[in-house]
Amino acid sequence: MTLEQWLRQSALPKNEARMLLQYISGYSRVQLITQGDAEMPSEMAAKLAVVAQRRLNGEPMAYILGEREFYGRMFAVNRNVLIPRPETEHLVEAAMARLPQGGRVWDLGTGSGAIAATIALERPDAQVRASDISSGALVIAKMNAQNLNASVEFASGPWFDVDRPSEPYNYDVIVSNPPYIEADDEHLLQGDLRFEPQRALTDFSDGLSGIRELAAGAPKYLKSGGWLLLEHGCNQGEAARRILTANGFAQVETLPDLAGLDRITLGQRLA
Repeated sequence: MTLEQWLRQSALPKNEARMLLQYISGYSRVQLITQGDAEMPSEMAAKLAVVAQRRLNGEPMAYILGEREFYGRMFAVNRNVLIPRPETEHLVEAAMARLPQGGRVWDLGTGSGAIAATIALERPDAQVRASDISSGALVIAKMNAQNLNASVEFASGPWFDVDRPSEPYNYDVIVSNPPYIEADDEHLLQGDLRFEPQRALTDFSDGLSGIRELAAGAPKYLKSGGWLLLEHGCNQGEAARRILTANGFAQVETLPDLAGLDRITLGQRLA
């Protein structure tokens, strides 16, 4: 079987089949075109059969390929971390817009490190910290920061209870994309979410416990005038605003994503 024949016979969408063939063969897209009549080695065919079946079983392409683009850069991913999504780019932009020159930012629940590394690279004047409760996630986040030459300080632990404690009132921006899917949400059993780490997706409760903890704990670590920014579900804007307001934040508002859906709620610590 030739490379072109495999592409034509694959049960996958053509673009996905081509991506997997490039991944296994190491060929560029141009090479697949110019060398499409080349015979496929049996070892390559065996490897392709494995990854193609993984995709047919629903496993996300990002986990099979081991990477996903975010803010114009490639980030390594595996099943220890959520797959970075375009909606989270809005969170990064909103955080940078409120980060003063030479400011300090803390990304809690960093996962792949996409938020922290992106801010560090886009704003080299800033001091960036990232933390996560998952040791597996921190391995990926540290690798991404190293591969991208992003200056990020890492800490391990749940929310603000980390192994490298921080001084109070030390941050200009605290940012997080916490688990916000409700425990009984049917989407957890569908699509890519079936393969992603559940504790990074849901709080196994009403989807708001992470937002509550972050809103309650952030004032201790934010400077006067500092900002808390949280990504959340499209139906959680009103609840997130209530939580931030109840914890003393001012200038509370919810920002939409490109689809016009509620996506980021933020507030400022004034006292």
